[in-house]
Amino acid sequence: MISGSVICSSFKLELLKAMHNFQSNQFMIALYTAAAPLSADTTAYTTEGEISGPGYLAGGQLLRGAEVLGPVARMAYVTFADAIWPNSSLVARGALIYNQTAQQRAVAVMDFLADQTSNAGEFHVKFPPPGPTTALIHLS
Repeated sequence: MISGSVICSSFKLELLKAMHNFQSNQFMIALYTAAAPLSADTTAYTTEGEISGPGYLAGGQLLRGAEVLGPVARMAYVTFADAIWPNSSLVARGALIYNQTAQQRAVAVMDFLADQTSNAGEFHVKFPPPGPTTALIHLS
């Protein structure tokens, strides 16, 4: 089960090992069902619990518009452009952001709190506003 929106624990260690570069690596977002085993302990992209359906390809899609911002209020944070699957018919409960460039290492889990759907339309993952306390991925 997806257990909340969190930064993956392994990602924190990997940052100190310089495994992730938000200015040059390719980050992906994959969509999952409520039964997916995603949590702070997730270490890499998995197909277990990943959704399927018209308009969606396994592995998700490339995240665009990565911006590393800060420091603001002694915090640094990163944001992306919203992810959109046009002309899709999907049901997803959450997502995994992972670094495709770095062996598909996990970055963060997003819990949508309820199933989100699209029916021959647009499935839209809207990222929180960029800010030191609102960004999904932030370090204090």
